[in-house]
Amino acid sequence: MIENALQFSHTLLAEVLTDHDHVVDATMGNGNDTVFLANKVQPHGKVYAFDVQKQALDKTKQRLLEDGLTEQTKIIFDGHENLKNYLAENEPIKAGIFNLGYLPKSDKQLITTPTTTKQALETLLNHLVSKGRILLVSYYGHAGGKEELTMLDNYCQKLPQEQYNVLRYQFINQKNRPPILFCIEKK
Repeated sequence: MIENALQFSHTLLAEVLTDHDHVVDATMGNGNDTVFLANKVQPHGKVYAFDVQKQALDKTKQRLLEDGLTEQTKIIFDGHENLKNYLAENEPIKAGIFNLGYLPKSDKQLITTPTTTKQALETLLNHLVSKGRILLVSYYGHAGGKEELTMLDNYCQKLPQEQYNVLRYQFINQKNRPPILFCIEKK
C-alpha cells in the first residue's frame, strides 16, 4: 500500500537518522513526530520540539515520559520562527519536520503561517548537514492553508539544485485535500 504523506515523512527520516543526531520537530502537536524522532536518535541524540499551545506541550511531555524519552528531548514553548534562539551558532541539524496547519481537536483559528514557517525553514536550512532532510507536511484545507502551501511550493522550487534535492509527494485523486509532503535534502 502506498504510504500517506505523514507515513512517508517518517520513512524518509528513518533512512537518515542515527542515535547521535540532533533534530527538530517544528510543530510538536500531539507528540507523534517528537516521540518518533526521540526513538530514532536515542540515546545520544537530541530533539528540539516546538509549539505555541500548552495543550501540545502537555500531551507531548506525557507521551515522552510514558516512553522514557525525556532525556534526549527539549520541549520548547515557543514558535518555530524563534528556532535560532535555541540552537547553538554552528549546531549541526540532521533533520527537521513540520506538520503545517492547526492542532487537531483544538482552536482551528490558531494556525501556522507562511511568514513564521519560512523563518523557521531558513534557520533550519542554515544548520542542516549534508544528507540531512527537512520534511514539511502541508495540511491546507483550512483558511490560510492555501497561502502557506503556495509559499512552500514557491520557496522549494527556488532552492538551488546544486545544493538541494526537493521532492513533492501527494495523492492526486483523493477528496478533501489530502496533505502534501515536501522533502528537502541537502547534498
